[in-house]
Amino acid sequence: MSYQYLLLLLLSLGVSAVEVQRPRGVPLSKRQFYEEGKPFTCLDGSRTIPFDRVNDDYCDCEDGSDEPGTAACPNGSFHCTNAGFRPAFIPSSRINDGICDCCDTTDEYNSGAACQNTCRELGSKEREIMKEMAEIAKEGFLLKQQLIQEAKSGLEEKKAKLAEVQVSKKDLEDKLEALRTVKETAEQPEKEAKERHLKAWEGKLKFESLSTFTIIIASYVSVADLLTHSELDPDSDGSFTEAEAQVKHFFLLDKVDTAAFESVWNNIKEKYVSESNADIPAPVETPQEETREPVPENDSEQYPEEDIPEEEEDDDEEDEDEDPDDGDYKVSPVRISIRFMKDDHDLDLHFVCRNLEKEISFDFGPGAEFAYLYGQCYELSTSEYIYRLCPFNRVSQKPKYGGSETNLGSWGKWTGPEDNVYSLMKYEHGTGCWQGPNRSTTVKLTCGKETVVLSTSEPSRCEYLMEFTTPAVCQEPQSLYPDAHDHTEL
Repeated sequence: MSYQYLLLLLLSLGVSAVEVQRPRGVPLSKRQFYEEGKPFTCLDGSRTIPFDRVNDDYCDCEDGSDEPGTAACPNGSFHCTNAGFRPAFIPSSRINDGICDCCDTTDEYNSGAACQNTCRELGSKEREIMKEMAEIAKEGFLLKQQLIQEAKSGLEEKKAKLAEVQVSKKDLEDKLEALRTVKETAEQPEKEAKERHLKAWEGKLKFESLSTFTIIIASYVSVADLLTHSELDPDSDGSFTEAEAQVKHFFLLDKVDTAAFESVWNNIKEKYVSESNADIPAPVETPQEETREPVPENDSEQYPEEDIPEEEEDDDEEDEDEDPDDGDYKVSPVRISIRFMKDDHDLDLHFVCRNLEKEISFDFGPGAEFAYLYGQCYELSTSEYIYRLCPFNRVSQKPKYGGSETNLGSWGKWTGPEDNVYSLMKYEHGTGCWQGPNRSTTVKLTCGKETVVLSTSEPSRCEYLMEFTTPAVCQEPQSLYPDAHDHTEL
């Protein structure tokens, strides 16, 4: 039989230990500092006084340690032995105040209060509760060990799956790159032909634009204007005739500044090309139904839709196959392959990789004992709301009788104390409160054989507290009373 159960048995039978003499209000752990007959040194080391001044109802030490059994020091504390139950400390101001604070009545030794010792009854009840908790902890701890083993094998499987998917993804990317190279090679002649066509088309437009530019200049320079410039006389005989000026005006193209035109062309090219393209009529597609021969009205019910003769269906298929324009609408097999691989396989593998990497990266505890919670959700129904906890994802609240769901926070991090960091979960950045902060939830994890949301509350505005039991936090059962020796103090 284990030590804790022997201890419980002794306490339940009321076996008394030997009383250790010490001043009233002093715990057994500090007995060595109060030796009768020797000077007493204040526990803060501030001064030393004769021992007869301990518990003389006058405060000599600044820390109140010389008056553990009186109310003389405002900062003093009194130790309740509470044999058969849990020991406790109370403020020294409660000593002899007429109210029974210690279950063994030792705090009211001089008040005349009618106190009864209830320590054994309280101890018996607490031991029953502790025994039940010990059984739960024992079973929960065994379940936790199973969870750790399952998480370990599950993690190995996920890592192997991730490696497999990554290899498949790499192979697919290599195939995609090879197909892309084939596609680019196959399209290169077409690309070069298009470039030649575009250059020729642009050259034609440029020539036409240059001619237009020349005509515009010529329209602003008349023959009379040319006659005023004798330096334009072609034969330099001193006589610039009208006939010569007309010839000059006609061949004005020879004198156009092409460099100036180039600068103007760069500014108007896009607009001119777009306007030229707009002048080209777009091909009009005639729906196939309009090219067919009209069907007499009395033939409209000749065949039900599902009873069309096979010969006619074959003819239609042959006509479609022989359509000379089909080539304009066919997609290259290489292009189809690339599109299929990129839109389906590649994206699927990408999501699988991302999800596996995300799950593997989570902190599921020292032994990954919390991994079984991933992807699961647990609900608690109250009189007004349905609360939903999805560990490592989010917490939400939904009105029980209709209404939209409210986000109470998304997974943040573990926020337990340093010695028990996996005891609290924090969910942050939920839906904002009206003229208030964003909602958040703290989830307190307690040991239990089942995984259940026990309760939820809102201690502060927009800040929620949820209690959640799981075997993943169960610890190996230890002594039920860490300071068990004090429970037998007399």
